[in-house]
Amino acid sequence: MVFDSEFFAKFLRFGIVGLSGVVVDFGVTWTCKEKLRFHKYIANSLGFCVATVSNYLFNKYWTFKVISNQGMFLEFSKFLGFALVGLLINNLVVIILHGKSKLNFYLSKLIAIAIVSIWNFLGNYIYTFSA
Repeated sequence: MVFDSEFFAKFLRFGIVGLSGVVVDFGVTWTCKEKLRFHKYIANSLGFCVATVSNYLFNKYWTFKVISNQGMFLEFSKFLGFALVGLLINNLVVIILHGKSKLNFYLSKLIAIAIVSIWNFLGNYIYTFSA
């Protein structure tokens, strides 16, 4: 893995996509939890999943600019695999920070997103969208 200007440009674009994903994630989570009265961990998971799909598309076409020979299904499966591990990490962090430490739910979720973002970028840079 080379840490050159292209790596940092991709990391910056990944961060911008991630911020859009935070808006999607929080929007879906808030709507499901506060308006539709879903259980908070179900709402959290739904927000995470919707954001994962939007993040995949933006990262494929803008961050990594991949035109892949492996097929979209295989590529999305790899992306989803990292995202599902990220979801597990996300929920564990929220459970620890909110459920155990009584930190605000949304602040706990924001911290979880920051941690999972590093996992997701490195996994997708090295494996999913590698040239």
